[in-house]
Amino acid sequence: MTLIRRPHALVAAVLLTAGACARAAGPEPAPVRHQAPARAATVREEDVRRALYDLAADSMEGRGTGTRGGMRAAVYLAARLQALRVQPAGDFGYFQTVPVAAEGPGGRLRLATADELSRLRPEQVRQAFNVVARIPGTDPSLAGDAVIVGAHYDHVGIGRAVEGDSIYNGADDDASGTVAVLEVARALAKAPPRRTVILFFATGEEVGMLGTRHYLRDPVVPLDSTVAGLFVEMVGRPDSLAGGPGRGWLTGFDRSTMGALLSAAGVPIVPDPRPGQNFFERSDNTPFARMGVPAHVLSSFGLHRDYHQPSDEPERLDYPHMTRVIDAAIHAVRTLADGARPQWNPGGRPSAR
Repeated sequence: MTLIRRPHALVAAVLLTAGACARAAGPEPAPVRHQAPARAATVREEDVRRALYDLAADSMEGRGTGTRGGMRAAVYLAARLQALRVQPAGDFGYFQTVPVAAEGPGGRLRLATADELSRLRPEQVRQAFNVVARIPGTDPSLAGDAVIVGAHYDHVGIGRAVEGDSIYNGADDDASGTVAVLEVARALAKAPPRRTVILFFATGEEVGMLGTRHYLRDPVVPLDSTVAGLFVEMVGRPDSLAGGPGRGWLTGFDRSTMGALLSAAGVPIVPDPRPGQNFFERSDNTPFARMGVPAHVLSSFGLHRDYHQPSDEPERLDYPHMTRVIDAAIHAVRTLADGARPQWNPGGRPSAR
């Protein structure tokens, strides 16, 4: 009971200040512009930019797992989902408690059990939460199946100062993907698809995918009924190898039929152009894939130098590009939630651990 009651008080305290804190970073600089076709009308660039500046504000303190800034971000996401009237699917409201413990001289974080936390010293316990919501499917024959759509909202927090800046804002990594999933929620709340969609905002990706690993212990929909997973990560800037503005790439494109299904539906994606980076096994899709769920990442990361640096700031993103990729993500989710169930191609499923 201690694990659940303590966050209630903390959430209430943060909720009083989250709205003001989220906008404490000052005025928004002008977005990056480029010569490109007009964005899709279903997603508004101003909504994308506003939410990105909220999540990547200095007041979020880099959204570290188990930190005050991480809690602020979780409360912000829950408030946005509530405003969209999307069903909560956590332990209490939209929050799924992730039992995290810190150990060793550097305070390394690891996943624990609730029983284990009760035996730890208070300074070893970290309050960490996934944010989870559900959009029920409309087709009685398919509503028992689910598509999970996710992004990790955590980043690396406050660290070594670079040119006087010690806040690692994580605008592209992965506030951009988090905003994309919020926009998926907005679109699907207005017109739900045939299958159920689980909206999953994970904590702890940067420290070992802790939030996702915990979700797999206690999924909202059983894994054998989770037919696909689409995660969105680092879509804030265009990648020339993917075709430039408005286009993305899919990790593990040929591992399952998902890549072919989305391409046939007109989703503007290509296979991961840098397979040597092994991105398929470096994000929150990986634990799902190892459990048998065809799960991939949509991205447009072009290996920019601001990765995991304090310079990954909101003003460096390309909002027209990001808006178009988010519209593509909505199209992709509808394709998965309304159409054929993806299957692993021979040899495509990663081995279980």
